[in-house]
Amino acid sequence: MSEIASSAAPALPAAAEKLKFYGLWLAAAVALLLLPMIFTSGGSMTTFSLIGISIIFSLSYNILLGQTGMLSFGHAVYYGLGGFLVIHAINIIGANKLPIPLPLVPLIGALAGLLFAALLGWVSTQRSGTAFAMISLGVAELIASSALILRTFFGGEAGISANRTKLLKLFGWNFGPQIQIYYLVAAWMLIAVIAMYALTRTPLGRMCNAVRDNPERVQFVGYNPHVVRYLAFCFSGFFAGIAGGLAAINFEIANSAYLGTVQSGTVLFATYIGGVGFFIGPIVGAIFVTFLSLGLSDLTPVWQLYFGLIFIAVVVFAPGGITGLLMMHRPLLKAGTLSQMLPSYLIALVPTLAMIAGLILSIETIVHYTVNPGEDSHIKAFGVSFDAASPYVWAMAAVLLIGGFLVARKTWTWIGHAWDGATSVAREKGIAA
Repeated sequence: MSEIASSAAPALPAAAEKLKFYGLWLAAAVALLLLPMIFTSGGSMTTFSLIGISIIFSLSYNILLGQTGMLSFGHAVYYGLGGFLVIHAINIIGANKLPIPLPLVPLIGALAGLLFAALLGWVSTQRSGTAFAMISLGVAELIASSALILRTFFGGEAGISANRTKLLKLFGWNFGPQIQIYYLVAAWMLIAVIAMYALTRTPLGRMCNAVRDNPERVQFVGYNPHVVRYLAFCFSGFFAGIAGGLAAINFEIANSAYLGTVQSGTVLFATYIGGVGFFIGPIVGAIFVTFLSLGLSDLTPVWQLYFGLIFIAVVVFAPGGITGLLMMHRPLLKAGTLSQMLPSYLIALVPTLAMIAGLILSIETIVHYTVNPGEDSHIKAFGVSFDAASPYVWAMAAVLLIGGFLVARKTWTWIGHAWDGATSVAREKGIAA
């Protein structure tokens, strides 16, 4: 009996695995410290700050969607309320000269997010699936409309502003320069990411996965799925409040946009595009969506249209997100068969890029005549100038789009055959693919 018990007991992780685990977090901390030394411009600091806030927000949303299987359309409520409470706190602390430094203020946003999640979550989490999604949407619309009615607290359309430099200095920092805000966001991001990862390793995190996969089985073994969903909802609101508080500190303002459906939709896009099935997925998605939104907005006036097309493409062709696509190749990398896929990928890349170029050209020309029908037909998009009225441009767009699609579809079939061959070899070597 003792031999059976000892064989069933989980083995302690090896020292090398522990070193690797803690080494990854240490490497992340070092990278965050060195980034401002490599990218020194103010624009880079602003971008990195936005990415850090988005990472916290996306991971908090994934506690609901990826970990517990709850699709929310109103996660911005707790992000926005955390931001508003932080702005009011900064004004109160600054006016009364309270000895509270700015790095502690995001905790107020966290507690605000937790409080409102605890108040609204008990009813919201009574149901899951479509019912929960509709309840979250209704709550979001209720709070968002209140932002324009309760002007004393929300400030109406103009919002509430604050001056973060009026708070107590910490080690001589007044957090006026953007680089100081970057380090503040980076520190909170690292703490929040570690805390959310630790949450996934707890019994509660495991039960969240069980509720996501089979709530009836969870109830059968003695746990209440509603309580598990409620606790996950509260933790999600807590970390969303941190993100909202950091956003308020970064911009020194909080307005109704923090609570809107656009904010809820953006975090949904980032989380799903990155991949809800992996902890690192929302991190990848937050980085991708932030860079995409900042970059596309400078290249084309209809950047939100491309944003939507990318999301649709991910949902249809890559439901596992970017991280899911990358993780699919891990068995091939371990088996040494990834090189078999490279020729097929390179061949398919050319017609696929041609199809995308044709789609972009078609969209830009159609949008120009739909939105600006009376203006000059010479337009510029993605750094390229062309005449939208020229029949050659329309013909080129049609050839690239249709021809590229037909050729790309054939090459995608070759990718499928190459994938089957590579995965078969991996299975023969005992590596699950």
